[in-house]
Amino acid sequence: MNETASLRARAEIDLAALRANVRVLRERAAGAQLMAVVKSDGYGHGAVPCARAARAAGATWLGTATPHEALALRAAGLDGRIMCWLWTPGGPWREAIEADIDVSAGGMWALREIIAAAEAAGRPARVQLKADTGLGRGGCQPADWPGLVGAARDAERAGHLRITGLWSHFACADEPGHPSIAAQLAVYRDLVAYAEKEGVEPEVRHLANSPATLTIPEAHFDLVRTGIAMYGISPAPELGTSAELGLRPVMTLAAAVALVKDAPAGHGVSYGHHYTTPADTTLGLIPVGYADGVPRHASGSGPVLVGGKVRTVAGRVAMDQFVVDLGGDRPEAGAEAVLFGPGDRGEPTAQDWAEAAGTIAYEIVTRIGARVPRVYVDETADEATGGVPR
Repeated sequence: MNETASLRARAEIDLAALRANVRVLRERAAGAQLMAVVKSDGYGHGAVPCARAARAAGATWLGTATPHEALALRAAGLDGRIMCWLWTPGGPWREAIEADIDVSAGGMWALREIIAAAEAAGRPARVQLKADTGLGRGGCQPADWPGLVGAARDAERAGHLRITGLWSHFACADEPGHPSIAAQLAVYRDLVAYAEKEGVEPEVRHLANSPATLTIPEAHFDLVRTGIAMYGISPAPELGTSAELGLRPVMTLAAAVALVKDAPAGHGVSYGHHYTTPADTTLGLIPVGYADGVPRHASGSGPVLVGGKVRTVAGRVAMDQFVVDLGGDRPEAGAEAVLFGPGDRGEPTAQDWAEAAGTIAYEIVTRIGARVPRVYVDETADEATGGVPR
C-alpha cells in the first residue's frame, strides 16, 4: 500500500485544475490583470503551492487578507506583486513595506500608521486606497473619501508612499440583477474619478471578485480578484455549476474506512441516538469529524461515496469520526470514502455538503483542518522548487 493510500484522510489538491481555472478566468476578464486570492491558506488548499500554480498560469498579483499571510508568501520565495487588506492598529506595516507588499488603507488611522512605518523603513510604502461603495464593511465612506485622498496625496508628494491602487468590494455580485451592483459601480466610478482629478495615478483599479469576474464585465477595470472560482467552485448556484462555468473543483477530500461491522435492527448510532438502524445492516466508521472540518451541521445529511454508492452520515458527526449505514454492503477496512470532489466518479461535491450543512461551498473547503494532509497532484518541478515556468 502506498503512502497516500495509507493515510487516515487526505485532501488531494489538483494543481493542473487550478492552473486551468486561472486560464479560464483570465479569458473571462480579457484585458484585465488577475489577482489570485490565496487568503485563509488558499481557501484551505494550501497558499504557497496554489500561489505558485496560479503564477504559472498567468496570475500577475497575489492577494491575502492578513499581512502575516502576505509575509509568509514572501518568506516562501514568491516575488511579484502581493496585496493584503485586513489590517488592525499596530500591525506589521514596516515589515510589509520592506517586503514590497501593497497595503490597503480605508481610514485615516491606517494612513497615519503607514506613514510612520514608511519613515522608519526609509522607503515609500505601496498603498491602495479602499472605498466602501456599499458593502458596509471595510473601506472609506464616500463622505470621507476626499479627506483620505487628500491626506494620501500629501504623503505621496512628501515621498512617504505611492498610491498604487483604488479599490472596493461588491456586496451582491453573486445575485444577478441585484440593484446594489449598478449602484456600487456608479459610486466606485465617481470615487475613482475624484481621486484621479486630485492627481492620483493608480497602477490598478479593481472592484470585481469571483462572481463579478464571471458575470459583470463592466466591473473588470484593470484587475480582477479571483478567490473561490480559482479553486473550481461556483461562487453561487444561481450563476451555474462549476462545470457550466468552465471550472473544475481542485480539492478532493477522502478518508480510509476504519471499520465495517454488523449491527442489528434498532441499534442506535453515534451521540444522542439521532439515527437508529431500520433493519439488520452494516455500519462503516469514517475517521474524520468536526475537528477535521467536517461540519457537525451535516449530521444525518452529509453525503459520502463508499463502495461505489453515495451514503449519508448516520447520526451525529463527532469530533474525530462519523458513521455511515452501508445497508449490508461490506467494503474492506481501508476502502476509500470520498466526502467530496469534482463529481466525476459520482462522488458528492463541496456544494452538496454546503447544502447538507446549510452553508456555502466556500466554508466547506476553507474549514478543512490542518491535521488533514494536503497531497498535491500535478505540481510541476518549477512550482515545487519555487520557480515559475517561463
